Amino acid sequence: MSATGGTVFLVDDEPGMLKALARLLEAEGFAVRAFTSAKTFLASYQADALGCVVLDVAMPELDGLELQQRLTQSGVLLPIVFLTGHGDIPMSVRAIKAGALDFLTKPVKDVDLLRAVRVALQRAVEQRELIRETALLRQRYSGLTPREREVMAHVVAGELNKQVADALGIGEHTVKVHRSHIMEKMGVPSLADLVRAAERLGLGKK
Repeated sequence: MSATGGTVFLVDDEPGMLKALARLLEAEGFAVRAFTSAKTFLASYQADALGCVVLDVAMPELDGLELQQRLTQSGVLLPIVFLTGHGDIPMSVRAIKAGALDFLTKPVKDVDLLRAVRVALQRAVEQRELIRETALLRQRYSGLTPREREVMAHVVAGELNKQVADALGIGEHTVKVHRSHIMEKMGVPSLADLVRAAERLGLGKK
């Protein structure tokens, strides 16, 4: 693991290019793993590995865009930087729309590649943290009682205590007590944070 917080996976069917890229990145302190095809990468990649992919487009059997599609379909959140000598504008637009962070053309300047890799690894770290936070919120939400979940749904929809009480047929004081318990159990200090937590969990508004 490099000091940057992840591994750079290089996928390119040109051995010379692969070696040059690996040498450049390793000289900058990055942890690097190189693959000469998309299939060999898929065969060895562990879904929980933290990192990014520097990916060639034109490769035999399985090209870069197809690999991107497979990763997306598998739910793998792995930031991708495309690097190709055969790119065009429609191809780059397709890659970016599908979630790629950058689309660089060969020959690429060292500074441009290093910048793109740093951005991609930072994104990987942020995604990992987001996943961790969401899992924690889901765990906390599972600890709410059915009534507390009902109250929370109304509260995050922007309803006042009196409106929540009328909707659920309970006293306003009871709503206040439930709100206090909800805030404590969800580990949030404010209503705004509770709303953001609900959005993170994909909870619909009432």
